[in-house]
Amino acid sequence: MSAREQKEPVDPVAAARASWEKEILEPALEKTPRRRSLFATDSGIPIPDLLTPADRSGEDYLREVGFPGQYPFTRGPQASMYRGRLWTMRQFAGFGTPEDTNGRFHYLLRQGGTGLSTAFDMPALMGYDCDSPFALGEVGREGVAVSSLADFELLFAGIPFAEVTTSMTINASAIVALCMYIAVAEKAGVPRAALGGTLQADILKEYIAQKEWIVPPRPAVRIVVDMIEFCSRQMPRWNPISISGYHIREAGATAVQELAFTLADGLGYVEECVARGLPVDDFAPRLSFFWDVHNDFFEEIAKFRAGRRIWARELRERFHAKNPRSWMLRTHAQTAGVTLTAQQPQNNIARVAIQALAAVLGGTQSLHTNSLDETYALPTQEAATIALRTQQILGYETGVDRVVDPLAGSYYVEQLTDEVERRARDYLRRIDEMGGIVRAVEEGYPQKEIAESAFRHQREVETGERVIVGVNRFQSGGAGRIPTLEIDPRVAEHQQRRLAEVKRTRDAAAVEETLRRVAAACASGENLVEPVLAAVRAYATLGEICDVFRRELGSYREASSF
Repeated sequence: MSAREQKEPVDPVAAARASWEKEILEPALEKTPRRRSLFATDSGIPIPDLLTPADRSGEDYLREVGFPGQYPFTRGPQASMYRGRLWTMRQFAGFGTPEDTNGRFHYLLRQGGTGLSTAFDMPALMGYDCDSPFALGEVGREGVAVSSLADFELLFAGIPFAEVTTSMTINASAIVALCMYIAVAEKAGVPRAALGGTLQADILKEYIAQKEWIVPPRPAVRIVVDMIEFCSRQMPRWNPISISGYHIREAGATAVQELAFTLADGLGYVEECVARGLPVDDFAPRLSFFWDVHNDFFEEIAKFRAGRRIWARELRERFHAKNPRSWMLRTHAQTAGVTLTAQQPQNNIARVAIQALAAVLGGTQSLHTNSLDETYALPTQEAATIALRTQQILGYETGVDRVVDPLAGSYYVEQLTDEVERRARDYLRRIDEMGGIVRAVEEGYPQKEIAESAFRHQREVETGERVIVGVNRFQSGGAGRIPTLEIDPRVAEHQQRRLAEVKRTRDAAAVEETLRRVAAACASGENLVEPVLAAVRAYATLGEICDVFRRELGSYREASSF
């Protein structure tokens, strides 16, 4: 035996693995060769034949994995996770008139939903009222139509504000929605400090992926910081932003890109808040995140775990946060709409169930499950019920709620978590070198990376390299028609009549005065929330307020990245 062999004894597991590969694996592969030359995750991370304890021999368990509810939160943000409380079960609702959506809200709450999730129509998302020429053909079509506080009063009629948390999916005009929600709750006798919920408000991902904006990136980020500042001081139960990877993923990003660009957005908001003079521990505990859950089961779980670890380290080490709640990445998740197929739509039930299981095993705090019919239209009541029942079966029948982070210690999951983190950090480093996420967005860097990934994915589908069941393999005859939700074509006319009545009966002088105050705040740098809240209470409309933003803060047109 050489001196080196005496100093470095052979790992018995590694030696046994080498023997297994020669004596067991190689003969098996001669008989049944691998189905493909390379196995890899959807992000391109190679998957080895086998992982053993030898592959984890250098792991520092306490630093890399640790315990749930404790830094670095790899195993989950709460110590007891679902043993203490199940995740919040949300179902997207929002279509037609405020009355239509209010009825769906009450139905979902009666069926056991534990939180509301509100989708708004395209005009509201883009900062236009229902009577705008830009709203033609879109009023109430892909979400609920809202133009004034009168619509919010009907939208949330009978909702127990102090008991139910509300999520609102709105970004460019999010400050108006926040103020309308505050105003309608206070009319119902519930103070702003008692309100719980989440505003999406993530404008950076709009420039990256969803393309719904009102003003250029820098003033738009300023408005987000205004909301974070206001909520951190006056709404302790409210999440002022849901930093959203969902739309980045739906645009074609890989899991690694979704994680990296979303965390970069979050870190960018933290930087802007700190530059404003806000102590990081005053606002960071109320920041939340929103992830897509795609089909690559183990990679999605690893994404959740890696994301918590990166965020914890960045907040503690880069921003010197002292409060453990500032290090804690809290998560809402939604199953992947882009994976749903119009062909054989019943297959979508299985896809959603598997994706939802990945979200739960990944440790989400809130979950929305897509409905089987969403490739055709907004969900019918029956389809939304099936989606909710999917979550309830997971929560009450499968036993996944009984064990905290059950996949911890899996050689593969831990290795994949490490690799997802490493690759995401490579993106974060490049973005830092560019001068931060706002600069990277202005230069089109995330947009270009996502477009290239989307192109590769589509090419793999078209060549058959990537199998989509019912689409490019295992097709069956017939269209598989299913019932779909029909939006009453008279919704626009109905909403326009209501808006005309609001404008006829409101105090026009008060509206003009509050809009002048919004304009002055835009120019002076004053926090915009209180001026917008005053305008909302005077029944200034969403479109009128956003027109002030356009006039005072400028408009934006994206430059081509290609």
